[in-house]
Amino acid sequence: MTTTIERIGFMQGRLSALVDGKIQAFPWDEWRDEFPRAKELGLTRMEWTIDQERLRENPLTTEPGQQEILALSQENGVRIPSLTGDCFMQAPFWKVDAVVRDALVADLDLLIAACSRVGIAFVVIPLVDNGKIERESESDTLKRVLLARSGQLTRRNVKIVFESDLPPRDLARFMEAFPPDVFGINYDSGNSASLGYDSDEEIAAYAPRILNVHVKDRIRGGTTVPLGTGNADLAKTIRLIECAGYKGQYILQTARAADGDHPGALAKYRDMTVRWIEDAAR
Repeated sequence: MTTTIERIGFMQGRLSALVDGKIQAFPWDEWRDEFPRAKELGLTRMEWTIDQERLRENPLTTEPGQQEILALSQENGVRIPSLTGDCFMQAPFWKVDAVVRDALVADLDLLIAACSRVGIAFVVIPLVDNGKIERESESDTLKRVLLARSGQLTRRNVKIVFESDLPPRDLARFMEAFPPDVFGINYDSGNSASLGYDSDEEIAAYAPRILNVHVKDRIRGGTTVPLGTGNADLAKTIRLIECAGYKGQYILQTARAADGDHPGALAKYRDMTVRWIEDAAR
């Protein structure tokens, strides 16, 4: 039986110093160190991050790197069940012309194969910020490219999960085009708070399609803030998600520590999330 803390993971980089002042980026200098740091915190799950810059140098995409990831994972008892593809937001294949698209779709295929080799089951494609769908043609391209890979995804035991800024009912309709066996939703509590969405409406609209959850807090219309200080009602939202039957993981995609104590901040957020999940079961 999976314990509550075993359902909680963290976004890669949250246990490292900021890279070029960014809240999230692949931690090139410290990625190996995050495995034992996670173990010390009792965290058994990590969500990998990958950027478009140096994508084909990222250890996830090279055979020696994959072997090292698997060894570190086994040595420290830290699984990698999911990947956040920031690369797709930085260079969305659905928003470029055919010549550029071919190269970006080749990157997508490379990542699907790489994820399968290290046991990553969920690939998060962010349809927000620069990845936001703004035209019907972009939506059509996204669907055409991804649906053509349904068989490949099934064979490799990898699912695509969308992180979207669409209103609840629109997102539910958008998902109707994607078969539930290989496509789902990454629910991001911070993004929903920033957009002013009602979690009652969200969970009612598409709960069965939620396959991954990002725990985050944001101010409405603003940026990421420490858990409990923004507009995300996480106690309520997690209760709704749990009551809808969700049994999956919660990834801490939380604010960075202002004093540089990133493990301390993550430990605090871990405990808050454990409490919200366990309260939901009472």
